[in-house]
Amino acid sequence: MLQLYDIGFTIFHSAFILFVLFGWMHPRTQRIHQFALLFTLIAWLLIGWYVGTIGYCPLTDWQWDIKRQLGERNLPSSFTEYVGEKLTGLDLNKTYVDIVTAAGLAFGVIMAVIKYVQSRIRRS
Repeated sequence: MLQLYDIGFTIFHSAFILFVLFGWMHPRTQRIHQFALLFTLIAWLLIGWYVGTIGYCPLTDWQWDIKRQLGERNLPSSFTEYVGEKLTGLDLNKTYVDIVTAAGLAFGVIMAVIKYVQSRIRRS
């Protein structure tokens, strides 16, 4: 059963990351995308500040609990690092992965703001 949870978390977490990156593209998903960004920023900044890890992700925390119960050890601090290493077979530089991950979030935020401003201009 834990393996199913792990697979489910991996699929959901990966889809959520892709949605944060690209959910701004379709008009029907832009509002949900804004909420996804809000959730991510609250987790990364507010909850992260509270727990002492800026960039904190509760999904990663929950998934790592499952992976530890399945016997996995030496898990990286981020899901993106974990997936990147699994896909490439390389030992990725944590700092580089964190920078790319933060840049991805910034990209999603910037694109959401641009789309929001464009929609307001069109309505005027």
